[in-house]
Amino acid sequence: MRGRSLRPAEKRQNTAEDVLSGSRQPVAASGSGAARTDTGGDDPPRVLLTRGRLLGTLLFVASALAFLYFVLPKLLGLHETWDRIQHGNGWWFALAAVLEVCSFFGYVWLFRGVFVRGESRIDWPESYQITMAGLAATRLFAAAGAGGIALTAWALRRSGMAVRTVACRLIAFTVILYAVYMITMVIDGVGLYLGVIPGGGSFAITIVPAIFGAVVIVVFLGISMLPRDMPRMVGRLTAGRGRLERLGIRLAQASATASSGIRTALDLVRDRNPSLLGAVAWWGFDISVLWACFHAFGASPPKGVIVMSYFVGMLANTLPLPGGIGGVDGGMIGAFVAFGVDAELSVVAVLAYRAFAFWLPTLPGAVAYLQLRRTVQRWNDDPARALRGASDPV
Repeated sequence: MRGRSLRPAEKRQNTAEDVLSGSRQPVAASGSGAARTDTGGDDPPRVLLTRGRLLGTLLFVASALAFLYFVLPKLLGLHETWDRIQHGNGWWFALAAVLEVCSFFGYVWLFRGVFVRGESRIDWPESYQITMAGLAATRLFAAAGAGGIALTAWALRRSGMAVRTVACRLIAFTVILYAVYMITMVIDGVGLYLGVIPGGGSFAITIVPAIFGAVVIVVFLGISMLPRDMPRMVGRLTAGRGRLERLGIRLAQASATASSGIRTALDLVRDRNPSLLGAVAWWGFDISVLWACFHAFGASPPKGVIVMSYFVGMLANTLPLPGGIGGVDGGMIGAFVAFGVDAELSVVAVLAYRAFAFWLPTLPGAVAYLQLRRTVQRWNDDPARALRGASDPV
């Protein structure tokens, strides 16, 4: 209950805002009280990185790559796969690299459309640093991109943005990005099954992913309709019930924050903000990299098949694997084989694509992280120019 002090035996649970702020101090429920900016704590989010864990991560990455590039082709009877990868068409690979860079630009453009509104310390160079460093963290750390989210949240808070606003806009950014994913999967899956989109495919590889996308869309639209004062309502209903009360309030606060972020995303769509096309560019150009990699080896399946196989494989990013190594590759290859695409062609094209998608942002992202540290230090040295207006909801 609000206003009730905690007894010594009670352990306060973190809210979503506490996680973003790095604080365990009580904060007002979403939608009440003044928005709070957080300027303390200059250190970026840390990952517990012991020598053993570092060696284990490197060993996993090396083992996964060795399996994908050497063992998997032999298991499938594709003895010349590595040689075929080395002799792919260089012009198509060059085009793939350009397309991947265009995909990154779309990501930066979307970032600016969601987070940079009104007066801001975050210009294009800072937007590049935050997004590229976040992408590198997403590639290198597991847990469905949590490393990239944490790094982005840290940078936004250091720019002077209020904790509640960071949480709201991070959710809005994610919703817009994955709305393109889910909507495309629904349209492509139904179109392939009905024959409207060339490529065919069984019920399992077309309609089942489309149903999954539709369910996700419905769930998020439902969350957007939750009342804004839900934490207060739940607090009244569970008052005096101890653990049930604390659990109910935590869930209600998380739901209210999610609802606020989804509504922000819907408002941006209704405003026809052109930067939202960055989400389409992010996915579209990245899929085009896969398309170019198929052409580098002399053939390409129908575009609808490439799109569906790409998205089915990307579902493996939710697995606790660094950069989805192994999961995404296997998912894409399996989807292509299910569509009847030649297994050897699928393997070499997907492995070539993953070389661009995984490694291309990693080194620039590491450099961007070092640049971002210097940028944050510059912000800290000039607190008088703290971000104004960004603490207000969109």
